[in-house]
Amino acid sequence: MDAEAGSRRGFLLRVLGVVSGGAVLSSCGYALAGRGAFLPSYIQRIGIPTFVNRTTVFNLETILTQKVRSEFIGRGKYQILPENTGVDALLTGEVTSVTLTPSSFTPQQIASRYALTMTASIELRDVRENKVLWDNPSVMFRQEYEATSGTSIIDPAAFFQQDVNALERISTEFARTIVSAILEAF
Repeated sequence: MDAEAGSRRGFLLRVLGVVSGGAVLSSCGYALAGRGAFLPSYIQRIGIPTFVNRTTVFNLETILTQKVRSEFIGRGKYQILPENTGVDALLTGEVTSVTLTPSSFTPQQIASRYALTMTASIELRDVRENKVLWDNPSVMFRQEYEATSGTSIIDPAAFFQQDVNALERISTEFARTIVSAILEAF
């Protein structure tokens, strides 16, 4: 191969590298967020009645419903109502399970870290067309926390306070994820 052909081949390879690199960068996941509106344009009012709680966790349905409503309101595009009538779309939810399991132990075999797992079923229905726009029958969230931040490892106040904090974090994550999935069609 002569020097001129090698030079042209090198130039061609550099050009192909730049073009293919540009194609890869332009297809990154960041371009997906916030692109267009997934919901039909006639949907202006979304009803979010209090979710159903099939667990023994007191007031969980209220916490989750309020977080989801606040997340939608924070996005600013839709009117959010607490009822299921007089709306264009209806978001319903049902918390089907909450489990608490030890995930880490001390050398004395006492649980020192717990995993809180919540499973729910969520559906967004277009009221006008009576069709499901988005649903997830088994969305799952998990949050871990240390159980030994109190005065001793058997301090019930420390255990329950950490449980409440984990529930707060899981509720916030739940609301952000659900609203993003609905609005961004993921």
